[in-house]
Parts: sequence; C-alpha cells; structure tokens
Amino acid sequence: MANRKIVVALGGNAILSSDPSAQAQQEALKQTAEHLVKFIENGDDLVITHGNGPQVGNLLLQNIAADSEKNPAFPLDTLVAMTEGSIGFWLQNAMQNALKERGIEKEVASIVTQVVVDKADPAFENPTKPIGPFYTEEEAKAEMEKSNASFKEDAGRGWRKVVPSPKPISIKEAKSIQNLIDAGHVVIAAGGGGVPVIEEADGKLQGVEAVIDKDFASQVLAEMVDADLFVVLTGVDYVFVNFNKPNQAKLEKVTYAELEQYISEEQFAPGSMLPKIEATMKFVKNKPESQAVVTSLENLQSLIENGAGTVIEYQ
Repeated sequence: MANRKIVVALGGNAILSSDPSAQAQQEALKQTAEHLVKFIENGDDLVITHGNGPQVGNLLLQNIAADSEKNPAFPLDTLVAMTEGSIGFWLQNAMQNALKERGIEKEVASIVTQVVVDKADPAFENPTKPIGPFYTEEEAKAEMEKSNASFKEDAGRGWRKVVPSPKPISIKEAKSIQNLIDAGHVVIAAGGGGVPVIEEADGKLQGVEAVIDKDFASQVLAEMVDADLFVVLTGVDYVFVNFNKPNQAKLEKVTYAELEQYISEEQFAPGSMLPKIEATMKFVKNKPESQAVVTSLENLQSLIENGAGTVIEYQ
C-alpha cells in the first residue's frame, strides 16, 4: 500500500548507541534515515517522532556541573526543548541528505512541539520518572530541603531526582504539523514526548518540570493528524509472548482484545514493551479503521513490502 499518512516513533537505539558524542549520534541517524526514506520512496506521507531520554539526561548533567550564579542551570522543560531541537536538526539533516541522494524533491521540517498535559494529572502528586545523577541519601535529603524536589532510591544504586510523567492530552502545534503534511513535507515533531505544558484558565501555556512518554505523545499526534498507520519502532522485528520460554511465540496479527488478555497475563515488561503496546492499542481503539505496528527499524522494508511486523488492529 502507498499514499498513506504514517507516524513513526523512533526507539532510542535509532539515535544513540554506546557513544554519546554528537558525531556518533549523527552517524546513527544517518543510518536511521536510510531506512525511513523507504516510506517516502513508497509514496507515503511521513511524520517522525523520537525519544530523547539519554540526551536530556546528559544535558541535565552538563547543566548541573556548570551551574553557577552567572551561568544558572536551565529547567527541565527547556532542556527537553533544547534536545528536541538538536536531535531534530540531526534527523532533518540526515533525511534531507537521504532524499537528495535518491533525487527526491521534498522539504523536511522540525517542529519544537508543546504537548498539553492536565495540571490535575495524578502524576504530579506522585513523581516516578528518574532523571539526572545518583546521590547518597544525605545528599538527596539536602537537595530536597534546598529545592523542594522529589528524590527516590533507585534499585540500590543511590538516590535520584524523580519528576512527574503525566499523560499527554493534545499537541499544541497539530494544525501546523497538518499544514506541513498537506504541503507534502516530511515532519519531525513531538521529540522526547514534546515539551510538557499546562493550559491555564485564560488559555495561556506554562511549561512544567515533567517528562512525557514519547510513545503516548506520538499516539496523540497520530490521532490528531488522522494517520492511517502508527508505527512504533523498537529493537525487535516482532513482539513476543512467553518471551525466552519454551513456548515463546511471535505476534504477527493481533487484536485489541487479545492484547488486553496478554497484558492481564503480564506478558509485556513495564517501562519497556508495555507502553509501546498500550500506545498502539489506544490508537486503534480511537481509530478502529486504522492499524498500528510494532517492529524494528531494520524490518521496515519487509513491513512496506509484505506487512511484516506485529500488526495491531482493533478487531
């Protein structure tokens, strides 16, 4: 099939391997673009989203290390925007070069994206997402007294600052993104889950210290631009049940109801495969005529040619 509107959510391995340098990440995205451009060659419209977890963590550490009265550290929402801009630039550049090599005339645009969250979201009362460096218990308590931030002990490795991870409600720039798609452009948006903002009673937006799951933000964006297909990329070609057991089985075509059953059996790891499954389920539930796919970057050619990957349909 061609002429589809597709939102593709990149996994972290598409950007960062073991080398966190800018050069290594640009090289990784060059390889990523070689796969993504296949959708364009197939005649599809493409919106690309991406994570930023390691990058925003590294930038946070740099800000903390350099923090002073004359050079104060920036808040988390600003750091998310900064990494959205830098990764967007790298990916935009890589996609433009990949298109140029193939003689395809197409514009590529990155949008720093504000994602609206609910100020009453329970996540704000119970921050859970660890960010930044490890502290001793004494250091963490001193930081809590000084900054009113929340810290939690992290798997025996020390204490870390935790921030809320609220659910996304809407994408503020959805109309601009839609206009770019309609004009035939490749769009990069909602990087790192987007910059979390709350909408005040007067309609004004305010950035908040939080992070948004990029798969859920991508799902909201896919709905708002009326995508035909929502693709979540991860490290494997297929989702498996009974993983690493003698009765391990790959899921090729699966329905919403079947995934509900698998979730009740705790088949998918929280913080890993589970949010990807939940995001794709929400997409097909809200757009029953559409499909979602979980697969790997390397499997995209097979997905385009014969639908290979874990294909999720509402029923």
